[in-house]
Amino acid sequence: MVLRPDGNAITDSESHAYIHQDISRSVIAAAIEVHRMLGPGLLESAYQVCLCHELALRGLGFRTEVGLPVDYKGVHLDCGYRMDLVVEDKVAVELKSVDKILPIHQAQLMTYLRLSKLRVGLLINFNVKVLRDGVVRRVL
Repeated sequence: MVLRPDGNAITDSESHAYIHQDISRSVIAAAIEVHRMLGPGLLESAYQVCLCHELALRGLGFRTEVGLPVDYKGVHLDCGYRMDLVVEDKVAVELKSVDKILPIHQAQLMTYLRLSKLRVGLLINFNVKVLRDGVVRRVL
C-alpha cells in the first residue's frame, strides 16, 4: 500500500494518475533533451527518431506509428490513422514541427485518445525556442 503525505492510502485511481504523470514527465524530459541537442527547425521525423532513442536510453517502453482503426456502427475501418508514439501503453504522444500548435492539432490528440481509449496524451511541438512552450498535456 502506498500512502499520501497525510498518511492516508492512495486509491487505485490516484495510483493510475501518478503513473501517468510520471510517464508524462519522463517523456517531456526526454523531449527537452532532444530539443536541447537539436534545436528547432528539423522535420518531425528526425525528432521522432531521436526521441525514441532518448526514451530507450531511459528504459521506457514505446511503440511507434501505432495504427488507430475507427469502429463505426459495428464496422471496423482501417482509415490509416497512426499515433506517433504510445509510451508504456499509457500515454499517447503526438509530435509536431510547426510554427504554432493550432486547435486542430489539439483536436487530433483528443480524437486519438478517444479512439485508442488512452486517458493521457502529449502534444509536443519541437519548432519552438523553448520546448516547454511547445508542450500540451491532455487528459480524458
